[in-house]
Amino acid sequence: MLSKLDDYPIHQTAEPVAQVATSDHNVYDRYWYNAYAQDGSFYFGVGACRYANLGIFDCSFSLALGGRQYAFHGSRRAPDEPTDISCGPFRLDILEPMGRHRVQIAPNETGIECDLLFTPTSACIEEGRQTLRNSRRVIMDATRLDQFGRWSGWIKTPGGEMTIDGATTFGLKDRSWGLRPSGEPYTGGAPTSDFEAVHFNWLPICWEDGYSLAGWFEDASGHQWHTDQGFLPFYEDMADIPGTVDPGMTLWQGKVDHKLDFIPGTRRARGGVITMNDRNGESMEITVEPLLVHRMKGLGYQHPEWRHGKWHGELHIDGEQWVDAELDPLALENLHVQQIIVARCGDKVGHGVLEQLHIGPSASHGFKDWFDGAA
Repeated sequence: MLSKLDDYPIHQTAEPVAQVATSDHNVYDRYWYNAYAQDGSFYFGVGACRYANLGIFDCSFSLALGGRQYAFHGSRRAPDEPTDISCGPFRLDILEPMGRHRVQIAPNETGIECDLLFTPTSACIEEGRQTLRNSRRVIMDATRLDQFGRWSGWIKTPGGEMTIDGATTFGLKDRSWGLRPSGEPYTGGAPTSDFEAVHFNWLPICWEDGYSLAGWFEDASGHQWHTDQGFLPFYEDMADIPGTVDPGMTLWQGKVDHKLDFIPGTRRARGGVITMNDRNGESMEITVEPLLVHRMKGLGYQHPEWRHGKWHGELHIDGEQWVDAELDPLALENLHVQQIIVARCGDKVGHGVLEQLHIGPSASHGFKDWFDGAA
């Protein structure tokens, strides 16, 4: 099955690009974005993903504002042409590769619309390959890149309209691909004991003089089986970005130390200290102060109905909203969050997000069971 991409010298196998090299149904190729106001007043996220072996494309948009969250969800049969990144009223346009991206949601019955432009202010950082197995098979095997930038445009929800100011709205693009649990769980073969604890934290920060990124996965014992740590220069003008990879980028290797202060009865931080460490002995201690919470179920993560890669028919869209204070913070679909944070390192002040997903017991965080809250 040929596509427009086949006209570029990018092939990795003897197959056309649209035909992936594995029969694993968990193969995916995702666009993901976040954005946040510098003053912490709002957060929005965007997701769009093609599941080649499931034949599904889904997308989402989610806005947290004033204690309320709005979410748009869409799903369709994946088009034969991989460069078609649309779903009903939703459309994503790559204006320049590793450059500007535009997200639009046309008028529709959910009452959620937008026209948003992402303009990068950094080159890209390639995170380390994330590979996780259970006793018998690969659960996750993915690559992710991150690129920082600014957002401008407008958003409309049933709660009103708002303008997005490119001077004060920051965020990033997250592109990932490979294998990650998608669609219906695999039930074939003999049962496996594959319910393992997962504790994931991710901390991208915009400082006045550049960007930092820290991310880590831990198991129940507190062992960090994957970490990412890096620093990127900031560019006011996209034309000054030196390329996809910046020679001024710095990558660290080492454990990420953390001391998170959890809100009692939840698995969400109300503050904490994260220390990035390099194997050469350098370290950077960052204090984080959350300002606003966004539930990642608005972008499909752990959503009971709109989980990633679920078949909803040839084309289906839906919208929802909720008041955050009315949610059960320990319900599975509410555990995964990103919070806007103010970051401090010595005299430096930055703004970013702290992502948290804590499922299961944890020696480092003090959780004893699968869904108990902090004392």
